[in-house]
Amino acid sequence: MAMLHIAAAAVFAQTSIKVEVPNVVAADEQFNLTFIIEDASPSDFSWNAGDDFQVVWGPQKGTSSYTSIVNGKRSHTSQYTYTYVLMPRKTGTFTISQASATVKGKTITSPASTIIQVVSGEASSSQGSSSSRSSSAADGSQSSSGQSSNPGSISGEDLFLRFSLSRTSVVTGQPVTASLKLYQRVNIAGFEDVKFPTFNGFWSQETYAPSNVEFQRESFDDKIYNTAVLRTWTLIPQQAGSIRIDPAEIVCLVNVRTGSAPRSILDSFFQSDYTTVRKRVTSDPCTIRVSALPSGAPASFGGGVGTFSIKARVSRDSLKTHDAASLILTVSGKGNISLLEAPKVSFPPDFEQYDVKVTDAVDKSSGGLSGSKTFEYPFIPRSGGDFTIAPVAYSWYDTAQGKYVTAQTDPIVIKVEKTSAAESAADNPAPIAAGTLRKDVKTLGEDIRFIVTGHPDLHRSGSLFFGSALFIVLLGLISAGAAAAYLLLRLSRTRRADIAGSRRRGAGKMARKRLTRAGVLLKEGLYTAFYEELHRALIGFISDKLSINLSDMSKETIQDTLVAEGVSSAVAESLTGLLDACEYARYSPDSGHEAMNAHYETALSVISSIDASLKTRKTGAHGAGAAILCLTALLTLASLDADAEQAYPDSLWTAGVEAYSEGRWSDAEKDWTAVAGLGVISTELEYNLGNVYFKTGDYARAVLHYERALKLDPSFGDARFNLALTQNYVRDKIDSVPEFFLRQWGRKLSYAMSCDAWAVAFLLLLALALALAVVFLLGGSPAVRRATFFGAIASLLLSLCCLGCAASQKADRAKNDSAVIMAPVTSAKSSPGGGTAKDLFVLHEGTKVRILDRIGDWQNIELADGRRGWLPTSDMEII
Repeated sequence: MAMLHIAAAAVFAQTSIKVEVPNVVAADEQFNLTFIIEDASPSDFSWNAGDDFQVVWGPQKGTSSYTSIVNGKRSHTSQYTYTYVLMPRKTGTFTISQASATVKGKTITSPASTIIQVVSGEASSSQGSSSSRSSSAADGSQSSSGQSSNPGSISGEDLFLRFSLSRTSVVTGQPVTASLKLYQRVNIAGFEDVKFPTFNGFWSQETYAPSNVEFQRESFDDKIYNTAVLRTWTLIPQQAGSIRIDPAEIVCLVNVRTGSAPRSILDSFFQSDYTTVRKRVTSDPCTIRVSALPSGAPASFGGGVGTFSIKARVSRDSLKTHDAASLILTVSGKGNISLLEAPKVSFPPDFEQYDVKVTDAVDKSSGGLSGSKTFEYPFIPRSGGDFTIAPVAYSWYDTAQGKYVTAQTDPIVIKVEKTSAAESAADNPAPIAAGTLRKDVKTLGEDIRFIVTGHPDLHRSGSLFFGSALFIVLLGLISAGAAAAYLLLRLSRTRRADIAGSRRRGAGKMARKRLTRAGVLLKEGLYTAFYEELHRALIGFISDKLSINLSDMSKETIQDTLVAEGVSSAVAESLTGLLDACEYARYSPDSGHEAMNAHYETALSVISSIDASLKTRKTGAHGAGAAILCLTALLTLASLDADAEQAYPDSLWTAGVEAYSEGRWSDAEKDWTAVAGLGVISTELEYNLGNVYFKTGDYARAVLHYERALKLDPSFGDARFNLALTQNYVRDKIDSVPEFFLRQWGRKLSYAMSCDAWAVAFLLLLALALALAVVFLLGGSPAVRRATFFGAIASLLLSLCCLGCAASQKADRAKNDSAVIMAPVTSAKSSPGGGTAKDLFVLHEGTKVRILDRIGDWQNIELADGRRGWLPTSDMEII
């Protein structure tokens, strides 16, 4: 419950009121102001327009929701909007007052900094939103100032290009930001024949090149335009003087009004009032005055113009002779980063140098004017001693100070240990990679892998998913689901083949579409067209729903058939009355909007009543069997969950993990042994106990618990690694008898995953095989049937392989035929009992044996090399 409250608080904390409004509007323009609240149902919404705006209409409340299912995860979002239509009262810059609403008992508000500019000029003819493309002329209206009085002509004030520069007076190498922007107050349909400047005399780089032109509202010269940035560049002049930038050109496809007013409604329907005109637009040429850099540049000048800093470091400050290292210099700042040259570095004598590696890290958000440039100088010292890399000086021209600035790094001391060339891997004449010298990883020591710190999967001994009640239930559900899918798909195919039935099922939907068209005609006041569409909707509905041919249709037939199908006489009479009214209206004068609206509402009611009456008769309890099956499965799972409930020893497990991490082996053993005493087992618990016994030096018990962990999960790689390492401390070394390779491969395959993982894979592959079988049985084309047939066979074979691996592991897990010698020393006898039995061989603690037979307190064991003997039961422990 606490987690639920926290989640609810987090959702509330993210709830706020968003505002959508144009950033600039005209003084005589009506515009929309929309407040948006997401993922929360508001109440008590309020907003005051103040004295700056007049509310023309609103608020209009709207709601929308969206539900998505991705990878089985369902997400739902909702949105509530409040829309106002406003008219400015005066020009200026104003702040939209805050709106407030109540969500879940708490008040939320809109931002207090929403600014809108009102200008005296007229709005552009394309009234798009602030971030949308210019709208087309399909709405049939255009501002009088949007185009000149001449039909088909476009004024230069309504469509033009502007090429702007961040500065027009610079020095050589000083970056300049250039942008090309299109201003328009017309309806643009597209572009062609675009020509950008060539920038002769500059080093240039595009920093913004949109694939889709997006327009935004902007006020220019007290008029509102839709503007779009077409390109931005970073320009770095390479020569002094006045450099001219040629104009940019673009051909705009503009929808303009032809100027002829329609003479009738048919003219506006069959003829377009707009035509597309090609308008070539050019920007004005620009000139940048470039001054040469002052004379007297330092020797360390690297071509930089701006503000920079330099840092130095070495990849290794202590190394041996013939080892490779790198000096790394990083120049960062703001300016012409891309044109910086490598600093000059003076290395100590007998340092072998290699080519410089350069890496750029330019900040694209700054237009390429800021960032860093890294220079890596690989070197190899060929003699030992203490060496110093002298400070590296680097100079640039600071435009803010108007002079050259020099910075230098600190001296770097490198200690080189003297070694012989034979001892160094670098004594190879082959080229050495920059900054690296590859060597084999040297092993310093061996130890077991660390314990499992996460919560273990504790369960009762002998409980496996494979073969459990849940496994059987899932197997039955998969089989039943495949059978149900086959029957449903076959039924669906039959229904699709039933043309009359399809028409009958879609009669209501088709009638509502026709009634929607009739509703549009009703709003337009088209008397005859309305009743014709209403008549077609009623006749079509009855024909499809009752499967009556139009030639056999009469009012008596319709009424008798409806009554026979269970529809009330009143509804049937209402339908025939509507048909009479429609036929009468087609040949009589206009009876008024009220009568048309009454007939429309009656038609809606009659069709809904007939559709509901016919569906009621055909509705059955088709889902009863499925509901009973699902309920049974849920009850079974619930009973399984109830049986699985147990006291989870979380505190004991955590205490053991903490004790092991702190090196308190005995405390960790005590805690985890207490967990095992609760009658539960897990792979992680056995593995951790093995680690504890290894640390305490009890290698026999370590082997025992690692073997138990692998018996529970043969795919546990850490347990197998630790077991192999622990066996190095076992005194007995026994060579195993070679196993037949097919049997060995089968065991490796079976041990690739745990028993439960194989069981899950079996269910998934079986479900896939059954699904492909269903597609094969219902497939149409031979190619589909052939592909699904072989796919189903392959999936079935793979599922049987998984089933065999799971069954093999379960059988191995059920066996108790392996043990570990726990006595420090024991002798294998030739027969059970003491007395006359001979000693065959001696075994020590930690050795694994296989049990063949048992007589009394004696076990007949077999070693991995095939030797057999009898040992006392007390000298060993079953795995």
